[in-house]
Amino acid sequence: MKQKIKTGLIIMVIASVLAFSGCVEEETETQIMAKTGDTVKVHYTGTLDDGTEFDSSIGRDPLQFIIGAGQMITGFDQGVNGMKLGESKTVKIPAEQAYGPYRQDLVQVVNRTELPEDIEPEVGQELLNQKADGQIIVFTVINVSESNVTLDANHHLAGKDLTFEIELVEIV
Repeated sequence: MKQKIKTGLIIMVIASVLAFSGCVEEETETQIMAKTGDTVKVHYTGTLDDGTEFDSSIGRDPLQFIIGAGQMITGFDQGVNGMKLGESKTVKIPAEQAYGPYRQDLVQVVNRTELPEDIEPEVGQELLNQKADGQIIVFTVINVSESNVTLDANHHLAGKDLTFEIELVEIV
């Protein structure tokens, strides 16, 4: 019996020495990992395949969202899930996990008379339309002629693969 107690004490002493000497890792901030349901803050820079930057939080407050709540595009959400606090990484997101494929059925040509009289359409202009259920659709004017206007309801990043540089700065 004394032998078992003595062995147990020796093991506890060795474990204490290792912990104090740094041989046993203690949980630090950098080991805390983001998981589904966590509210996180990230800094990011988004680029297209050709290197064109389309958005960045640098110089602004970090982006805050809840992982897995559907607030972000799928690929971004998945990229942050499992990151360690303070970690930075590059996430490549195919169009299917971003804004989806470009859909030709979301492009329509309308007669100029169908637009409100106070609107003078220009290429690149965004127009809003509210459906009966209250949903708002954003159309981008992509062509204007004397009689018609071509409107595109695709997101401007639809059909594009995206790359994000992401830094996890806080788990709230």
